[in-house]
Amino acid sequence: DFDTLQQWLLQLAIILFALFFLSLIFTLKVFVVQRNALWKNSTSFFFIGEYGLRNKREVWRVKFTLAKIRKAARELLTLDEKDSRRLFEGNALLRRLVRIGVLDEGKMKLDYILGLKVEDFLERRLQTQVFKLGLAKSIHHARVLIRQRHIRGPPTCNALR
Repeated sequence: DFDTLQQWLLQLAIILFALFFLSLIFTLKVFVVQRNALWKNSTSFFFIGEYGLRNKREVWRVKFTLAKIRKAARELLTLDEKDSRRLFEGNALLRRLVRIGVLDEGKMKLDYILGLKVEDFLERRLQTQVFKLGLAKSIHHARVLIRQRHIRGPPTCNALR
């Protein structure tokens, strides 16, 4: 009787831990809603039209990513140049940005990260690259080709969105 109660409590603890872990996964921030919508509209609409985005949420997602990267760079720039954390995390951040094509290899300094713009990230999207290479007639046609899986990028965890 005591063993069954102990097993039941163990199973309950495992279930609660799994629910807690799932809640952490599904509550990660991806974007921040722009509260001052009237002031932000002009640039958001420009990005939506120029890069063929579906809605403002896609613009907000890129802005949020850029804000996190710039915040990390600002934090690392406050540290001493010989600090091990600045050297290790700074090089990792720079390599990641060079790998995704946002930053040039000649500009591998933390100062250049602060000069990044939203356009730098939007230029690296598969949709924009397909249009720039001339594989699609328009930026919207590029989105359709990608959505219908005529053109595929490297597999990612959110490829089915």
